[in-house]
Amino acid sequence: MNDNRSSIMDDVSTMLSGLGLAAQGVREEIEQAIGARVDRLMSDGAFVTREEFEAVRAMAEAARTENAELKQALDALSKKINK
Repeated sequence: MNDNRSSIMDDVSTMLSGLGLAAQGVREEIEQAIGARVDRLMSDGAFVTREEFEAVRAMAEAARTENAELKQALDALSKKINK
């Protein structure tokens, strides 16, 4: 009886080891596929570098500030004209 139990445990252990190896292989394949997709997206220009993002953000902030200043100047001129 003990030999049967030991044999079953050995079989289960071997099967679980095999499943672990198979899962690791699947994980590696998925990582490679995702890496290839990210590389393709990067090369297609779908993403920008952090430096490019920061440069565009700085330009947008400057434009927003200039727009607010121009609005204030326009409002002041409108008040002068409408007095």
